[in-house]
Amino acid sequence: MKQMKLTEKKRKDILDAAILEFREQGFPAARVNRIAELAEVSKRTLYKHFESKEVLFAAITDILLQEIAAMPKLRPEADAPLREQLIAAVRDYVGHLTGEQYLGLNRLVMSELLRDQDLAQAFFAKAAMQDGPISGMIADRMQAGALRRAEPGFAAGQLLSMIKHFLVWPQFLMGTKADVDPDAVIADCVDMFLAHYAK
Repeated sequence: MKQMKLTEKKRKDILDAAILEFREQGFPAARVNRIAELAEVSKRTLYKHFESKEVLFAAITDILLQEIAAMPKLRPEADAPLREQLIAAVRDYVGHLTGEQYLGLNRLVMSELLRDQDLAQAFFAKAAMQDGPISGMIADRMQAGALRRAEPGFAAGQLLSMIKHFLVWPQFLMGTKADVDPDAVIADCVDMFLAHYAK
């Protein structure tokens, strides 16, 4: 495994410290001095890597975008039943979104995006450029004629909004899983989606 350079390690330490400070204090109250202290670097070193608290926060939003991009890519199998493929893909998607690393970053970023609409617009413009794996699968099956034609991102949003209501938002907002059977929820939502889109 390639060893991390000292400058890369310092940058990572600063980002980790900033995530901790922003989580504990919120962005407006977070202090650069405290971030430098947590990262065990000088304030000068911190500013060498990140010229302001805003730039540091933007780097954290980029980490979240990288997490979104890291969602497993799907290879649609023409011979496999679409229902089973969608169920497996959605299960992986929910697992990714509810992982502790992703949830923590998402809570941190979203709390600031609610406060700053300019930052929110910039973030969601970048996020929109990510080619979601489920959207890609739906587009492929629409192209193949297995699903009726529509805008794939919109169709994927319909499916995933239902899923998130039951399996993501309770954990994101309240830190607890909803009292439902996740497999049954996923199967029901996929069936509703297919009832609308399958040919």
